[in-house]
Amino acid sequence: MDLSASNHRIPLSDGNSIPIIGLGTYSEPAMTQKGDCTASVKIAIDTGYRHIDGAHLYQNENEVGDAIREKIAEGKVKREDIFYCGKLWATNHVPEMVRPALERTLKALKLDYVDLYIIEVPMAFKPGDEVYPVDENGKWLYHKSDLQATWEALEACKDAGLAKSLGVSNFNRRQLELILNKPGLKYKPVSNQIECHPYFTQPKLLKFCQQHDIVVVAYSPLGTSRNPLWVNVSSPPLLHDVLLNSLGKKYSKTAAQIALRFNIQRGVVVIPKSFNPERIKENFQIFDFSLTEEEMKSIEALNTNVRFVELLMWCDHPEYPFHDEY
Repeated sequence: MDLSASNHRIPLSDGNSIPIIGLGTYSEPAMTQKGDCTASVKIAIDTGYRHIDGAHLYQNENEVGDAIREKIAEGKVKREDIFYCGKLWATNHVPEMVRPALERTLKALKLDYVDLYIIEVPMAFKPGDEVYPVDENGKWLYHKSDLQATWEALEACKDAGLAKSLGVSNFNRRQLELILNKPGLKYKPVSNQIECHPYFTQPKLLKFCQQHDIVVVAYSPLGTSRNPLWVNVSSPPLLHDVLLNSLGKKYSKTAAQIALRFNIQRGVVVIPKSFNPERIKENFQIFDFSLTEEEMKSIEALNTNVRFVELLMWCDHPEYPFHDEY
């Protein structure tokens, strides 16, 4: 795989391609100032990023769209240079809600299509506008999942030209097989976006995805923010790792750059989130060195099989994906 800063797309099974590094745009709305996201996406595009990962859930797709359209207007990029991934949230799994949800994303972005539209979690919640539906006692309100029916509604969005490619996120093997083995399947999922980094290398799910031509997209490729509300903070921070830092010294790189290089060298797409201009630039500087086979093996050996993002608040959902081994 010959990847460079100017040419780092890898093929998807449907004939499209995905840049192997993207900018993640999730940030907790309460802790983010208006305009931060727009500024970050503009810096990312100027740096060379062509892949932006977002979601309606993040409440900032309008800012992402502003940045993309501004860079197109400047002549810095064309629309077809940019790869935007949007996500269908758990409260919109009912088939007739899928297209309106995607149209809402397109309206916020002020774009005609997304490059990739994915089911964000395999768990369905009570349908409606309440993003995190709970009853009067604070108990989660779930909905019976029918992933095959939801997938058919995504296929209709691709046929309508609203999404170029379709994928999933946080799906385990059984849930992927549910789609792959669906009678009358029109389009296979091209990608599965999952947590993946040196402490959680996902060997079995990665192998399964590769066997089925499904590209793995790694979220939290540098570990994650340390918010105890949704992060397992008992795991040590990835970027303090001794091996990653010693390899960083060898290559004059940071531990973060080593962790990102590790994944792209395995054909795994990385979407590190940062709204810090220096780190956005730093995370992109991973095409001017490569790790040896021994170094790759030693990083693989850091795997502890412990997730940072466990989503334990939903572990009683029938489609909670992380009870299975993979």
